Amino acid sequence: MSGPTLANRIANELRRSILRGELVPGAPIKERDHAAAMGVSRTPMREAIRILAKEGLVVLSPSRSPVVSRPTAKELCDQAVVLVALEKLSGELACDHATEADLDHIREAARLMEETFYTAERIDSFEMDMAFHTTIAEASRNAALARTHKAYLARLWHARYLTSRMRENRERVLTQHDGILDAILARDKAALCSAFDAHLGNLLTDLENLMISQMRDQPKTPEKPGEEETHETS
Repeated sequence: MSGPTLANRIANELRRSILRGELVPGAPIKERDHAAAMGVSRTPMREAIRILAKEGLVVLSPSRSPVVSRPTAKELCDQAVVLVALEKLSGELACDHATEADLDHIREAARLMEETFYTAERIDSFEMDMAFHTTIAEASRNAALARTHKAYLARLWHARYLTSRMRENRERVLTQHDGILDAILARDKAALCSAFDAHLGNLLTDLENLMISQMRDQPKTPEKPGEEETHETS
């Protein structure tokens, strides 16, 4: 297996550990320990951590272990405002430019989610949810927009997962996705805007409530003296 592919696999495992709460905000990611636990060398582990750092899930600092990011409420809400705008713009451009193959991919993403949403593990359901939105961004036929959407979606990955668990209403999500899908298939921008408002209209409030809950229930866990890890070159 090539280095980049292995690094992406490791990044995905670490990302899921963050989503599950096994790696909490502020927790150090011990490069050596995690590499040993996964049975890999430190080189792909280091690259995986860099991938997560680009996504905003991990914070790097010189001469210390990387830590799981702890974004502020302002940072999350600012990013959410941009993400919602990107979602709507992606949908509008998809209405204009999506090919029949693009529409088939969106249909397939919605179908897969509907068929497995109630039986899949929560993380799998969430990833299918995000894949649906990514497919729409790709159908915009605007590569710059799709890249930007992917970057902001990654930065809000952890927070979106936690807010999705707060609402715990899978039927509502499926119904709202159907509304978005129907609007894109009909290339109806007005209906699409309404569908996105219904789907993402509570995102900012949910994020604010999430931060309030975390501040109340999850005290900071600063790194203990002597736990710093100096990064070595491989």
